[in-house]
Amino acid sequence: MGRLDEVDLSLALSRKEEQRELSAGWQRLTQLRLTLGGLIGTQGIGPPVLVVFEGWDASGKGGAIKRLVAPLDPRHVRVVQFAAPTDDEKRHHFLWRFWPMLPGWGGMAVFDRSWYGRVLVERVEGFADRAQWLRAYDEINDFERSLAEEGTIIVKLWLQISADEQLKRFEQRAADPLKTWKLTEEDWSNRAKRPEYEEAIEDMIARTDQPRAPWNLVAAESKRYARVAALRAVNEAIEAGMRTWGQEPPPTR
Repeated sequence: MGRLDEVDLSLALSRKEEQRELSAGWQRLTQLRLTLGGLIGTQGIGPPVLVVFEGWDASGKGGAIKRLVAPLDPRHVRVVQFAAPTDDEKRHHFLWRFWPMLPGWGGMAVFDRSWYGRVLVERVEGFADRAQWLRAYDEINDFERSLAEEGTIIVKLWLQISADEQLKRFEQRAADPLKTWKLTEEDWSNRAKRPEYEEAIEDMIARTDQPRAPWNLVAAESKRYARVAALRAVNEAIEAGMRTWGQEPPPTR
């Protein structure tokens, strides 16, 4: 049994529970973010925070990101969405295009998809050959390890949904004139290859789950639960990362 099979997709929250949990989590995240940025407290700026969102198509990444950054001043966090590399980006090493968007000390960035495309869509769709995507595991691990050793708090989130739930969300998007843009032929094509993607995801998790850059598998069958779980994971990682670098998190208010 793989790691994905261990995710309890029955986890859910009511709207009231979600709002209560988000409100508490937002207050803590705001407090932590301002402390890391040196805007409150007396410890100076703290380590950079990098949150990486990955997940199935229609797993709710956008909604989770929206709720995560909702309480933050937009000047204090950068949200970056990565699509397929451009022709110019393909001229460089696959990690090259991500460097300019990385946060520095006192900064925070949220990535909507990331370098893991190399071992997921590029692997399954044949955009990278076997030698390239096999080599990418070590390249990614070395890359993340170097970031962590320089101080970056890395939070990696995989949003997991079932095939049935994904189909339901696809059909809802197709029926909503304001959401049809979210659904493409590529989404349907990827869905048809779900077994191949599941194998690639399991390999990704097994090969790139590191002590300083672990994977957080988030049950996303309930969007409300996933939003709260993502926020909680980020807060906990920030607190642990601050302690690693000798900065005590502020007491909860």
